Amino acid sequence: MKTNVGAIDRVIRLVLASVLFYLGLVLYSGSALGIGLVVAGGVLLATALVGFCGLYRLLGIHTSQTREQL
Repeated sequence: MKTNVGAIDRVIRLVLASVLFYLGLVLYSGSALGIGLVVAGGVLLATALVGFCGLYRLLGIHTSQTREQL
């Protein structure tokens, strides 16, 4: 997997993941909405840590500075 998520994008994903985790675990705890928010936060967290987003790959988007030519 090649990195296609840049540094600023990673920070934004981490912030959004923490907000979604808070909403899902504290405000909407035990509901279907809460579970959905936690899952969405987990996906954002995973893509931020790994630096690869499958959706970006499908759409041809690269936010990283060190983009390799395909």
